[in-house]
Amino acid sequence: MLPASGILWASLPVPAILIRADNRIEAANPAAEAFFNASTRALEGLPIFDRLAIDAALEEGLARARSNQAALFVNDADVTTGERPPVQCNIQVAPLQDGGGMLLMLIAPRDVADRLSRAGGARSVVQSAIGMAEMLAHEIKNPLAGITGAAQLLSMNLSAEDRELTDLIVAESRRIVKLLDQVEQFGNTRPPERRAINLHDVLDRARRSALMGFAARMRIVEEYDPSLPPAWADPDQLLQVFQNLIKNAAEASGPEGGTIRIRSFYELALRRRRADGSGAAAPLNIEIIDDGPGIPPALGAAIFEPFVSGKPNGTGLGLALVSKIILDHDGWISLDSVPGRTVFRISLPMEPRTAARRGGTGGE
Repeated sequence: MLPASGILWASLPVPAILIRADNRIEAANPAAEAFFNASTRALEGLPIFDRLAIDAALEEGLARARSNQAALFVNDADVTTGERPPVQCNIQVAPLQDGGGMLLMLIAPRDVADRLSRAGGARSVVQSAIGMAEMLAHEIKNPLAGITGAAQLLSMNLSAEDRELTDLIVAESRRIVKLLDQVEQFGNTRPPERRAINLHDVLDRARRSALMGFAARMRIVEEYDPSLPPAWADPDQLLQVFQNLIKNAAEASGPEGGTIRIRSFYELALRRRRADGSGAAAPLNIEIIDDGPGIPPALGAAIFEPFVSGKPNGTGLGLALVSKIILDHDGWISLDSVPGRTVFRISLPMEPRTAARRGGTGGE
């Protein structure tokens, strides 16, 4: 059973494998044959995990992908065929529609040295830019306060028509100050004050706050896993993350409103690679899903970068700050967006003692 387009299947630049409901290989594309150093005929019918060793609990992930009919992403996992040294890869698994439990697995090997070099260089540039922006923000706010005060004093002796101009000066000055506050907040490198927390308590605070304000017209549906263990996180920082994502979801739905779904579930497959090379399990997953028009594909890959925004008047700092907070928690955030369904997925580590009892890896 091959994908509908044989040309597309053969042209995929990364290894692609079809996996049966019993986790045996159904087919492999040419890139996968090269990766395994074996033909499709030789691979067909073999248990996938006999030919592929992955530094992640992927068997549970495959079962969840089938039961939820949802894609699974595993980033920075060590993958080996047993005949070659481990290669760091990103893995994506997706169920085929009406495929009888068939899954498509894509394995994207990454050049670790080049990746780290590029990431390190990009991080250095971004940090320098943020530092400069933070310094300028602090310096600009002082004269803006003077401009605002002077405009307010002038307005006291002006006609109604002229006061419109001073009111405009005050409003625009305050808007700039608000933007500068966001820049300064993004530059705050305070590490999270982590402790064992119940993610559902934080989500409930975010939900109640949203329904009383920016999401008043929205319907928010909770789909929580009641057995979710404690997370190892800073509750105030996570509250900021959840409120930001719910606000984005509400704004995406437009004035007519819509539905926001908040899901929580346990998925041990995802591990985040730390800077020192060690792996950190991030099995606690939160998804915030909206039914808005989606994020333009051209922005998808860069949506978490500073000053990138899909909103007409957006600053591009909200999602960058969300990503920064989650990465500071040894977590991971990803985006999956098509018209009518946008999913922001956050993966976070467990509280260390709970992780030790479960045989996983804690947050520290």
